[in-house]
Amino acid sequence: MSYSVQNIRNVCLLGHSGSGKTALTESLLYMTGVIDRMGRAADGNTLCDFDPEEVKRQISISTAVAPVEYKGCRINVLDTPGAFDFAGEVMEALRAADAAVIVCSAKDGVSVGLEKAWKYCEERNMPRFIYISKTDEDNSDYNATYEALRERFGNKIAPIVVPIWNGDKKVTGLIDVLNKRAYEMKNLKRVEIEVPADKADVIEEFNEALKESVAETSEEFMEKFFGGEDFTYAEMIQGLRQGVRDLSLVPVMCGSAVNCMGSLMLMDNIVELLPNPAEGNYHKATKADGTTEEFVVSPGGVPTAFVFKTVSDQYGKYSYVKVLSGTITSDMPMVNSRTGSSEKLGRLYLIRGKKTEEVKELGCGEIGAIAKMDKVKTNDTLCDTRKVVALKAIPFAEPCYSVAIAPKTRGQEDKVAQGLNRLNEEDPSFSVVSNAETHQMVLSAAGDIQVDVLVSKLKSRFNVETELKPVRVAYREKIRKTVQKQGRHKKQTGGSGQFGDVWIRFEPQTESEEVIFAEEVFGGSVPRNFFPAVEKGIREACVHGPLAGYPVVNLKAVLYDGSYHPVDSSEIAFKTAAQLAFKAALPEANPCLMEPVGELKVTVPDSYMGDVIGDLNKRRGRVMGMDPTGDGEQIITAEVPMGEMSTYAIDLRSMTQSRGSFVFHFVRYEDCPPAAQEKAIAEAKALAEE
Repeated sequence: MSYSVQNIRNVCLLGHSGSGKTALTESLLYMTGVIDRMGRAADGNTLCDFDPEEVKRQISISTAVAPVEYKGCRINVLDTPGAFDFAGEVMEALRAADAAVIVCSAKDGVSVGLEKAWKYCEERNMPRFIYISKTDEDNSDYNATYEALRERFGNKIAPIVVPIWNGDKKVTGLIDVLNKRAYEMKNLKRVEIEVPADKADVIEEFNEALKESVAETSEEFMEKFFGGEDFTYAEMIQGLRQGVRDLSLVPVMCGSAVNCMGSLMLMDNIVELLPNPAEGNYHKATKADGTTEEFVVSPGGVPTAFVFKTVSDQYGKYSYVKVLSGTITSDMPMVNSRTGSSEKLGRLYLIRGKKTEEVKELGCGEIGAIAKMDKVKTNDTLCDTRKVVALKAIPFAEPCYSVAIAPKTRGQEDKVAQGLNRLNEEDPSFSVVSNAETHQMVLSAAGDIQVDVLVSKLKSRFNVETELKPVRVAYREKIRKTVQKQGRHKKQTGGSGQFGDVWIRFEPQTESEEVIFAEEVFGGSVPRNFFPAVEKGIREACVHGPLAGYPVVNLKAVLYDGSYHPVDSSEIAFKTAAQLAFKAALPEANPCLMEPVGELKVTVPDSYMGDVIGDLNKRRGRVMGMDPTGDGEQIITAEVPMGEMSTYAIDLRSMTQSRGSFVFHFVRYEDCPPAAQEKAIAEAKALAEE
């Protein structure tokens, strides 16, 4: 059954790992009859966590789509991972959703995951609810969590569902503040009960607070409120809807997913108060001529769909799309705005966890999947030929944790590279680069858990075992003193011999990193036709310096004298002579190592400033400046040697309880201090002996 855009709600569940997002999705599926028994993440049988890695780790790793039908509406629930290593999946869900439900546990209060989810919504002006989960579990404290939310986010936090406690402080039911009705669960069925007498005042107080919030959404309501008139139910809903849309109101609900308490009320409010796709976030589109315009979501427009996620498993490849305009059907020709080529759409599916249901069409606002679109990637916009636009790409964070990855069995490098490329189609938040200088394949991701999952998937899906090593730092070597040496190569073996003799002056130079070759030969002591061979010999020798075998830079080599033999001299002899001169001269030319230095920008809350700066000093970092962002955070800019940054992603996380983030880019090479130089030389020697 297809739904009109007014009857669709696309909602993503955000929140800290373990706050109960997947359990809440299960309860919504159960209450709407999609599943007949509720699974548990601990048992590995939930509808959304179906990947073998998710079952093994008992956490969500990728965003799952779980549509439910309720009161004539389709609610597409996007269940996102809470672990910060999988923030890329959250970005994908945020692009497809028009509103968010931030799930926070009554045991944990305002967690880092909740702060990050709130920040994501703020950046996108996204309407949101807060759902306080696990209210009936031991050690849960609804009041403390609610107070912490009010303190953190102010008066826009408006409770519309509150719990009922019995004498033992155990939550037994819920009160719908708006309708002044009370419910409890009996055998996973909702039963209406009398409003407890001792709760009447509480309901009245919360109901008044809601009326105040509604009054603030329009002049007309304000007059009515101060005139002492009561709002009708329709006016209350209209005011709450407006407050949610213009972000002046964040309704708070609560419940317990395990016994489905509060799940129906949550869906009632999603249908009543959250925007449909036509009212949701506005999108920016870039036209073919490079200009940007606002993209209007409309059922009557030309067909346009945005690919927000790609899944490729043993059954094939699915491109998850959100239809933003018109209606798409299978076999319809569409233009991929990234490549400009025409694509014929494959079969269309509605996705529910790992189950797929083939459909003839996907209407405006719908979330579905297209099968077997080999050339289509995440972030592509599929358009009608009449209007080709590119929608803004999903802003994935830059991967900041790097490791070198190699196969355990020699000769399987291609298999690893192909496997990672396939996984990269699904998860664009990590990157793979083959570093020609250090001969390592470098995998960069958000953190160690993401790397661990990728290694597991390489083994299970592509049958290749890998091992991880630290990323080698690409040092350089240079000289600090001018030295001149002779290089003489003479070999006599029956018949013609080999003879080359050169005098070369090696000088440090600062103009460029490139090796400069010059000649000052007088009187033809070395014939001109041997100059290229001498230069080639020096350039080849510069690949491995005298200290630790790193490339030599900032060097000028001047050929100023030598001698030759009319018969025995050859190019190979002069090339060898030049290399002998290089080997003799450089150890005496006061060589030193140069290390790569990068610019680091760390964003941290003010309270962690001291710890972070102290840690940067230990890493030989130089703090260049600090800029407040205006929301209680600072951006620290520093220059830090790359050799000190290998574990920074994990160290910063533990220092700031995952609240800090950073970007790091190479800037230049600098002389290495003696202690660091000794350590680097020792490491290089150990490597050479392996």
